[in-house]
Amino acid sequence: MKLEIWFEFASTYSYLTVSRAEAMLRDAQIELVWRPFLLGPIFRDHGMDTSPFVLDPVKGRYMWRDMERRCEKYGLPFKRPGIFPVNGLKAARIMTAALDEPWCGAFARSVFTAQFARAADISNEHVLSVALEGHGVSPEPWLERAQDPETKEALRATTERAQSIGIFGAPSMLVGDELFWGDDRLEDAITFACSECRQ
Repeated sequence: MKLEIWFEFASTYSYLTVSRAEAMLRDAQIELVWRPFLLGPIFRDHGMDTSPFVLDPVKGRYMWRDMERRCEKYGLPFKRPGIFPVNGLKAARIMTAALDEPWCGAFARSVFTAQFARAADISNEHVLSVALEGHGVSPEPWLERAQDPETKEALRATTERAQSIGIFGAPSMLVGDELFWGDDRLEDAITFACSECRQ
């Protein structure tokens, strides 16, 4: 049984899910599949040119306070970034190119931690290089692979698939055809996947 985690590097709540998922699934008979994608095209299809948390200041204020509470609950560091939403395109391309690498999940966590624990600008290649180097990975080849047409097309195709299966926000979890949206549904998605395994 596979649990697909669809996430966007600019997404606050994706930080929570990506930070927790691998540890939660360590002893489960469930395969974790990372699905980095871009929310921008999906938002534009819904007539939005930026995050709903920016378009609606009331919702935005709630989200930042909610992030403080949830990070405290999970024991995750949190510092509100000065740029939101940040451009996560380069990070998403690196992650897309590295999906078969054993360190890709750790890289994703490092990028999210840089952004939401240290308020770093993850559109900066130096920040991404530090994240790669932190896992013993030479950054230059991966920064180059992020620019490959094949990598760009793969990320575009993943984003288009997200649209086609009805994903409208991040994080989203997919178990078979069953869709779960939001970090607060991660446990529900895992429970559903486990119940499918037992059938």
